[in-house]
Amino acid sequence: MPELPEVEVVRRGLARWVRGRTITGVDVLDPRSIRRHVLGTEDFVGNLEHATVLDVVRRGKFLWMPLAMAAPFETTTRAGELPKVALMAHLGMSGQLLLQDPAVPDEKHLKVRITLSPADGMPEQLRFVDQRIFGGLFVTSLVPTADGGPGGLGETPLPEIAEEASHIARDPLDPFFSFEAFYRKVKNRKTGLKRALLDQGVISGIGNIYADEALWRARLHYARATDTLRRADAERLVESAKDVMNAALAAGGTSFDSLYVNVNGDSGYFARSLNAYGRAGELCGRCEAVGLHSIIKREQFMNRSSYTCPVCQPRPRNGRW
Repeated sequence: MPELPEVEVVRRGLARWVRGRTITGVDVLDPRSIRRHVLGTEDFVGNLEHATVLDVVRRGKFLWMPLAMAAPFETTTRAGELPKVALMAHLGMSGQLLLQDPAVPDEKHLKVRITLSPADGMPEQLRFVDQRIFGGLFVTSLVPTADGGPGGLGETPLPEIAEEASHIARDPLDPFFSFEAFYRKVKNRKTGLKRALLDQGVISGIGNIYADEALWRARLHYARATDTLRRADAERLVESAKDVMNAALAAGGTSFDSLYVNVNGDSGYFARSLNAYGRAGELCGRCEAVGLHSIIKREQFMNRSSYTCPVCQPRPRNGRW
């Protein structure tokens, strides 16, 4: 499953290539990939054709494109008005958003083709490709944000958010992320620290890989009781999460699966730089650097795995597992 840095890589690519262009055509090759658009194919196409992409916005792993609609739709966006609808993209396990020229042959698992208005040096088609069909596209409503800030990370500060994403907290890379709100929510929960990190109502966008990496950088065990977390530890954890995600962004994301690519079809390479996740049985690099011999451990966690160093991430006495 793509995590926040992977989705942010896609967002940045789309913002560069798609923002400001008008949708001139939509071909739905597999209706299963728009199954979340409950009004069906005709309505999906009708909402997109002649609409202009105003921005590409992300909160956590949610990604959407606010649209300026063309008449005669009731959702027409006039000067000074905020957009009312957006194209939502859910990547699922294997969804890809690819920019291609019309001359490029269709991908084997192409599901939706969106044709864009011409722009110098830019591909004319946005293609949604999805082998496993867990992802999809749909048109959704935009609603005001609860805190009055931008809906998420985008190129313009629109104070709106896709309705399906309105319940989740801001992520660590969001300029409007509030440490105070995060710390208050963490302290009020009686759970383990990694469980809190994976709770999208506490902090969004952190999945299993980056939770393990942030905890390793912060020298905190995943079962640390959240109600015992000191402010300094919480601050170090948030900074660690930002650092690991920014490092992943610089490398293009974490690619364990050849199905993950950015909008130009390039895989991420951050997997080569992981310190804890997937390194069971290997030496902890931080401990090794100071002459200590410590082996990364893998433990079962919520039907998944957690990777920790037993020396620099000691097990808590009263942990919550």
